[in-house]
Amino acid sequence: AVLGGGGIMAPERAGLSAPACGAPLMRRRNRGRYAPRMELNGTSAVISGGASGLGEATARVLAAAGATVVIADLNENRGKQIADEIGGLFARTDVTDEASVQAAVDLAVATGEPLRTGVSCAGIGWASRTVGRDGTPHDLASYQKVIAVNLIGTFNVMRIAAAAMSKTEPADADGQRGVIINTSSVAGIEGQTGQIAYSASKGGIIGMTVPAARDLSVIGVRVNTICPGIIDTPIYGFSENAEEFKARLVAPVVFPKRMGRADEFGHLVRSLIENDYMNAEVVRFDGGIRFQPK
Repeated sequence: AVLGGGGIMAPERAGLSAPACGAPLMRRRNRGRYAPRMELNGTSAVISGGASGLGEATARVLAAAGATVVIADLNENRGKQIADEIGGLFARTDVTDEASVQAAVDLAVATGEPLRTGVSCAGIGWASRTVGRDGTPHDLASYQKVIAVNLIGTFNVMRIAAAAMSKTEPADADGQRGVIINTSSVAGIEGQTGQIAYSASKGGIIGMTVPAARDLSVIGVRVNTICPGIIDTPIYGFSENAEEFKARLVAPVVFPKRMGRADEFGHLVRSLIENDYMNAEVVRFDGGIRFQPK
């Protein structure tokens, strides 16, 4: 038993018998009381940015777990190819456009399988200082574009997916209806020089996590955010100098001394979906890296 002040009370003092053979006390006393974990098999999911990188890896992981995945992306050729490979569906989607996102969510609902998962991986990068070395201020249109895609696009997918989840029957005795996973970045916590727009957009996603989880608790939807560090995706290229460049990037990583893999990100998404007590959390996925100013 845990006391309000954080102390631990021995089972015997709490009037409970100690568990035999090291078995967890609550498991023995309450076996069968709790709802089963959120199941992916036989459900549908929407993944923005699902045609490449982290989104593609997540789509493959969720599909392997039995979910029908809607790839919501602007890249029609690649998106359709991945959807065909995983037995999913493709919806050409601009995350900044309400009707476009609604159509992707409607496609998931039309499968007849309850929409339980919404994952936002769509995003763009931008590098520019607030004031350049020549004294020129940061381009306002570029800043607005990054905020529109990364932050507003994430909110757009979250709100529309959650609204569809609210119309489903509860999945378990807890009244759970779904899970939203948003993708931020370590740059949203400790942005580097030149990342003012990108860091602002990703920091905004972090800032949405707790209020969104509180808002959506009444409909049984959990919200978690992942902050990836340096992940090995095609964005870093395949040139002769690519490996040398990657080696410099991973120098600040604590352990394991390498870049993260997209499939590891997908595995984390699945873990957050299936662990019913994970809610309103911001999870770093970065090998212990702490970004330096440059």
